[in-house]
Amino acid sequence: MMINKNKTVLITGAAGFIGSNLVEKLLTKGYQVKAIDNFATGYKKNINPFLENENFFFKEGDIRNLETCQEACKNVDFILHQAALGSVPRSINDPITSNEVNVGGFLNMLVAAKENNVKRFVYAASSSTYGDSTALPKIEDNIGKPLSPYAVTKLVNEVYADVFQKVYGLDTIGLRYFNVFGRRQDPNGAYAAVIPKFVMQLMKHESPIINGDGTFSRDFTYIDNVVQMNLRAIETDNQEALNQVYNTAVGDRISILEMAELLRSMLADYDPKIAKIEIKHGPNRKGDVPHSLASIEKAQEKLNYQPTHVFKDGLKEAVAWYWENLK
Repeated sequence: MMINKNKTVLITGAAGFIGSNLVEKLLTKGYQVKAIDNFATGYKKNINPFLENENFFFKEGDIRNLETCQEACKNVDFILHQAALGSVPRSINDPITSNEVNVGGFLNMLVAAKENNVKRFVYAASSSTYGDSTALPKIEDNIGKPLSPYAVTKLVNEVYADVFQKVYGLDTIGLRYFNVFGRRQDPNGAYAAVIPKFVMQLMKHESPIINGDGTFSRDFTYIDNVVQMNLRAIETDNQEALNQVYNTAVGDRISILEMAELLRSMLADYDPKIAKIEIKHGPNRKGDVPHSLASIEKAQEKLNYQPTHVFKDGLKEAVAWYWENLK
C-alpha cells in the first residue's frame, strides 16, 4: 500500500451522498482533501461537519466549466470523481443536461487531470453499462447495449478514460457502482433512489410503490463497501490494477419486493404501525435493467477488495441512520 501522508485527493461531487462519505473517511485517514460541488444534487449540510478541518478545502464549482476543473486539479495527487447527474429517469426526461454533466464535465476533468499531472483518476462508473446483457453474474468484460441516455454517458466515460491512458498516459480506475445505499442518501425529489424513498414513505405511513411486480432484483451495495473500493483504488501499488474497470458491489442480489418487505420489517421495530402498511405495485419503468448481480472476483484479486457489509447488515445501519436523522 502507498503511504498517504501529505497526499492530496480531489473529490468532485463532494457534497453528495457518496462524495461526503468519501470526504469523511479520507480526512480520518490523514489525507489532504480538496472538494468541489455545485449543489445541483448535493447539500451543504453533508459537508458542514468538515469545514473546520484544516485538511479540508471546499470550493463551490461546476465541472461543466473547464477553468473550474483546472483550478481544482492544481497540486492534486489523486482524483475521486463522483460528480454526475444520476438517475435513469432523469436522463430519459432530459438527456441533454445529463450528457453535458456526465460526458462534457467528465472530459473537462480528464483534461484538467492530465494538464496538472495528477497521478491517478478514479471515477464513478455504473452498472447501467451492462445494458441489455442478460448474463449473470455481471463480469466486467461482458457488457450489452445501453438502455438509457444515462447508461450511454457512463459507457462513454469508460471509453474516454481508456483513450486518455493510451494517448496521454493518465492512469485511471473506473468503479462500476451497483445500487449504492446508506447514510446521507437523499430520500426527497423526483429521482430519489428506491431505498431512501421507501424509507421516507414508510416512516410517513404511506405505501411504497414498486415499479412492476417486484421480481426485478438488484445487487444493493452499502456505502461502506463503496468507500473501501475508492480507497483501494487510490492506495494500491499494483500496476496491473490500473486502467481497469471494477464492479463495486457485494456479489449477491435481492428482489425489489423482498427488499421492501425487509425494510418494512426493520422500520416496524421503531414504529409497530409500519408493519401493517401495504406495499403497492405500479407499471414497469423505462430503461430499467431486470436483474443485476455482480461478480466481484476481479476487484478481490487486483484490489484486495473485501466487502464488509452484506445487504441486510447495511440496511440495518441505513435504517438506524434514517430513523435518527429524518423522523
